[in-house]
Amino acid sequence: MCFSANASFGAGAVLTVIGVATMSKAKKPSQLVFAAIPLLFAVQQISEGFTWLTVMNNEYLPWQKIPVHVFLFFAHILWPVWIPLSMLLLEKERSHKKILGAILVLAALLSISEVYCQIVYPVSVELEGHHIGYTVQFPKYYNFITEIMYVVVTLVPCFISGIKRMWLFGYALTITLVLSAIFYEVYLVSVWCFFAAVTSVVIYFIMSKLEYKKYASG
Repeated sequence: MCFSANASFGAGAVLTVIGVATMSKAKKPSQLVFAAIPLLFAVQQISEGFTWLTVMNNEYLPWQKIPVHVFLFFAHILWPVWIPLSMLLLEKERSHKKILGAILVLAALLSISEVYCQIVYPVSVELEGHHIGYTVQFPKYYNFITEIMYVVVTLVPCFISGIKRMWLFGYALTITLVLSAIFYEVYLVSVWCFFAAVTSVVIYFIMSKLEYKKYASG
């Protein structure tokens, strides 16, 4: 989270509780990837808590690369693949599966390119006020292309999915992205990841409805 170490660790703790509750709703292996999203958000928020510690305390500076790269792994590499994969595994409609499969291929290409760029180009963090800014020295053309790809692979699957109420997750991600871009443009990566984590409550709601629909009638 972009406000303080305590806020990041606190968010991580709350998300862990939500994550455990959400995982308990999964009754099939195909549901586990989607249900695990809150727990993964928890790990990401905790990693940013450690980044805060390295920024605020010089004695921890030598360890800074570890939490920074963990956070960026989630933000740039994991989420573009994890979200469309989770939708694909839940999907029942064949036509939707084909579209989601194509998006997943695009997502995999994006994540592979991000791995390369984070290895090749310098990565840095900067503290300004109550915000942490992450900077990877990507070429400008690459930034433009990948930002569009990122939006497509993380948001579009939520609206393609035939799973009931999945659009709620899509709207939650979209609204938090827009708000983050408007009010926290420089710190978009950090802020959106926090706001997106808040949508874990929506994931719990969707998983609860999945469980009821599948099993309540016996």
